Amino acid sequence: MHIMRSIRSLLFALVMLSVSGASSAQVLVSVNFGPPALPVYEQPLCPAEGYIWVPGYWAWSPVGYYWVPGTWALAPEPGLLWTPGYWAFDDALYYWHPGYWGPVVGFYGGIPYGYGYPGSGYYGGYWRGRQFYYNQTVNNVNVTNIHNVYNTTVVNNATTVNRVSYNGGPGGITARPTPEQQAAARQRQVPPTSEQRQHEHAAGTNRELLASVNQGRPPIAATPKPAEFSGRGVIAANRAGAPYRVPENRVSPPRPPTADSPRENGPENNPRRGETEPRRTMTPRPEVPRPPNASEREKGPPRNETEPRTTVPRSDVPRPPSASAREGASRGENNPHPQREARPENAPRPGKEPPPPNRKTPPDREPPPPNGAEERPH
Repeated sequence: MHIMRSIRSLLFALVMLSVSGASSAQVLVSVNFGPPALPVYEQPLCPAEGYIWVPGYWAWSPVGYYWVPGTWALAPEPGLLWTPGYWAFDDALYYWHPGYWGPVVGFYGGIPYGYGYPGSGYYGGYWRGRQFYYNQTVNNVNVTNIHNVYNTTVVNNATTVNRVSYNGGPGGITARPTPEQQAAARQRQVPPTSEQRQHEHAAGTNRELLASVNQGRPPIAATPKPAEFSGRGVIAANRAGAPYRVPENRVSPPRPPTADSPRENGPENNPRRGETEPRRTMTPRPEVPRPPNASEREKGPPRNETEPRTTVPRSDVPRPPSASAREGASRGENNPHPQREARPENAPRPGKEPPPPNRKTPPDREPPPPNGAEERPH
């Protein structure tokens, strides 16, 4: 199952490689959580004829998502239009499909970038020979400097509050490429220009454009030309497209629970471990068998009916007189040894061996001799 899933992801990446026409390094960019919503910003004034609007987008770096400002860019050659890049969800990951130049605008995920890109197609202008004509309805152009203009109302379905910046997945846009867009993907494609790549690189080095810093509202949302992040004409975002939510970091959730922190952060919890360790040593196993030894001393002797007195617990056994007991033992009474080894704590019983060895060995460490040893013939 895992192998089929990996094959599916690889095939998906290869298909998107042929569709996007960009480098493989760009296509294989994938993230496990989606980008923020598109911010709301105004379009700067078109600097001159021949510039085509390239909408802003969220790019990815090792430190997180960052905003690449929208800008006016020159086409690599007359007759080419820009197809914006987009994020698409597939197999639990978000893949980036970079934009490209081509004779027709292809599929860009249904993302409503605005300013001529409502989610499908491009309505910001068209080429006539070597001249580009601007739709003044969706472009901010100065008719004093730019004369190739026209007015066409664009039906933009992006009147909803939804400014999602990715296709598919939870809450994503559900658009799919049309047959015409699939055919456009098979036509000639030109990668971004060097000015566009420099523009994206400059955005990646600007900490203020990180989503974690600007909360989805970049201070530089659009520029009149690529890589011009200061000066006249730079536009800041009016507001974030949606409330910014900090993405769930799958590495950090184990840290907040306080129950697990004593186990992981050993150096910080040495005092607690110092309190628990003595408790472990205060209850050693040698203390556990003490009650069984006492019960064995109480239960074992009663089975021997020949000497009921020696099997009685220590509290019930009266102290025998030393003289008479020794004389009775020397006359040859049966089982002299049990009388001598039955109770080591009590006074020594009559016998041939001296009592000091019995006093040295505690009764709880050395179990009493079995009944077979007590009744051994002498």
